[in-house]
Amino acid sequence: MTDEPMADEPESTPAPATGRAALRAALWPPRAGRGQLLVALLLFVLGLGLAIQVRAAGSDDTALRGARREDLVRILSDLEDRTDRLEDEKAGLEDQRTELETSSDQAEEARRQTEERERQLGILAGTVAAQGPGITLRIDDPRSAVEADMLLDVVQELRAAGAEAIQINDVRVVAATALVDDNGGVRVDDLRVGAPFEIRAIGRPQDLEPALNIPGGVVQALESERAEVVVERPETVTIDALRSAEQPDYAQSSS
Repeated sequence: MTDEPMADEPESTPAPATGRAALRAALWPPRAGRGQLLVALLLFVLGLGLAIQVRAAGSDDTALRGARREDLVRILSDLEDRTDRLEDEKAGLEDQRTELETSSDQAEEARRQTEERERQLGILAGTVAAQGPGITLRIDDPRSAVEADMLLDVVQELRAAGAEAIQINDVRVVAATALVDDNGGVRVDDLRVGAPFEIRAIGRPQDLEPALNIPGGVVQALESERAEVVVERPETVTIDALRSAEQPDYAQSSS
C-alpha cells in the first residue's frame, strides 16, 4: 500500500480592509515632507502673532475703558497738541521750500536756512543756550521724598506738552539724559542735584502749565509726598546750562 501525496492546501487570502482601516493606514504614520512641515510652522507662527496682537489691542481697549474721565481728557488733549505741533512743523517746512523756490539768491537763502537749522539742532542737543517763553517749576522737598522717577515724570510731561529745552538746576536735559536715585538725592547724568529742584522749560506756557496741573498729574503727585510746588510764567526763560558736543570716533566731513 503506497502513500499518496497530499494535495496542497489553498493559501488564505487577507480580508479586504474596511474604510476606517484604509483611512487609518493612509494617515498614520504621517508622511509629511519638508515643505509641508515648513508651511505648518509658518502658519503656527502667523497665528501666534495674530493672537498676541489681538490680545494687546484688547488690553489697550480695556485700559481706556477703565480710565478716569480726566485721564481721557488729558490723552485727547495731548493728541490734539501733538497734531497741532506737527501741522506747524509741516507749515514751516513748506514756507522754507517756498522761500528757496522764490528767492532771488537761492544760495544765500539756503545758507541762512542751514544756519537756522543748525541753531535749532544745537538747542535740542543742549550745546547752545536758549531763551524764550516758558515756565519755571520750583520743588521744595522738606521730607526728601522726591525721587528720580518723579522728576522724570515732570520732564516727560513737559516734553509731551511741547517743551523745546529743559534744565534741572544746573544740568541741561536732552534726549540721552539719565535720572537715577543717589543716596537720598537725584543724579542727573553725572551731576548730583538736590532740593530745591528748579526746572526751567521753554515752550508755550499755555500748554506747559496746564499739562503739569491736570488732575492726577505730576504736581498733585509731588504734593502728595508733601513737596511744595510753585509753577510760574516769567516773561522770558533762560536756559544756559550747556553740554559738550561729542566728537565722532569714525565719521569725518566729506567736504
